[in-house]
Formats: sequence, C-alpha cells, structure tokens
Amino acid sequence: MKKINMILRILILISTSAFAQNTFTLTSKDLGGQAIKSQEFNGFGCTGKNESPQLSWTNAPEGTKSFAITMYDPDAPTGSGWWHWLVFDIPSNINQLVSNAGNIDVKLAPKGAIQSSTDYGKKGYGGPCPPEGHGLHQYIITVYALKTDKLGLDQDTNPAVVGYYLHNNTIEKASIIAYYQR
Repeated sequence: MKKINMILRILILISTSAFAQNTFTLTSKDLGGQAIKSQEFNGFGCTGKNESPQLSWTNAPEGTKSFAITMYDPDAPTGSGWWHWLVFDIPSNINQLVSNAGNIDVKLAPKGAIQSSTDYGKKGYGGPCPPEGHGLHQYIITVYALKTDKLGLDQDTNPAVVGYYLHNNTIEKASIIAYYQR
C-alpha cells in the first residue's frame, strides 16, 4: 500500500509540474519585482528614460490570432487607475517585444502593432511615475491572447475603449507585476 501511495504522489507531482509548464506565461529579462529608473516616465516630475521592458510570452492558447500588451497602475490616485501602455494587433507569430519597443519613434515594435494613447495623453509606453511620497504602486503588465487578428482600433483610441475590445476578444491572459515608488 505504501508503494502505491508513493507512486500516486509521484504521478501527481509530475502531472502538476507538466501542466504548470504549459500555461500561457509572460516573462521579462529587464523587469524583476521592481521597476527601475530607466523604465520611469520622463515628465510629470519624473526624470527616467521611459524605456519599456523586454517582454516574452510562451504557450499561447490554441486559436490565438493576435496579441495585445497593457501596463496598468491600479494604485494611481485617480479613482480609476492609470493606463501606461496599450499595444495591440501584435501578429500571432510574434512572442516578444524587445526593450524600448514602446518608443514609437524608434520603430522597434512588431510590424502592424498599434500603440494607442495612454493616460499621459501620448502614444506608446509611458513608464511609472507615481506621486512622490505616495508609496509603492503596482504596475500590472498583461499579455492577451486574442481570438481576432485585428481589433479594428487605431492609435487614437482611448484606454477604456481598448480595454472593452480586449475584454470581448480575450482567449487567455498572463501578467507580471512590478512595483515602483518615488
């Protein structure tokens, strides 16, 4: 009986590990648990370089036709949070964004991807810039696997509308969280 219990435990451990390794996952070579000064916004009193982090995703679900990326701060003192980055219409054969892809002037984002307006009123990446002394803010970066190849939106679409379309077209999503304070 002990031998059977041991075998069952091993099989459960192996199957759990195998299943967890095949889930839709977002990672970053640049971003750990804390955002860094080079990722901080340059404006609104912040003096960072405003460089978006490198992002990679694996194990996209079956039926994925495109991807989107968002970065959101739910701790912003606005009553509705703060959208820092919205990228959509990323082709399904792409599985990463290189560092600084959020800078629309350098054109490092995948061809066809659209970076729309953020709550800063600018297109592309707008890094962390919490109010001084406001404490730690969390920055949730999410990759969405979408069931459509195009959302039918453009670079002037506001974050609420992008979010609505993402919600209605998401198959799965994966997130990482980084923290930052000034």
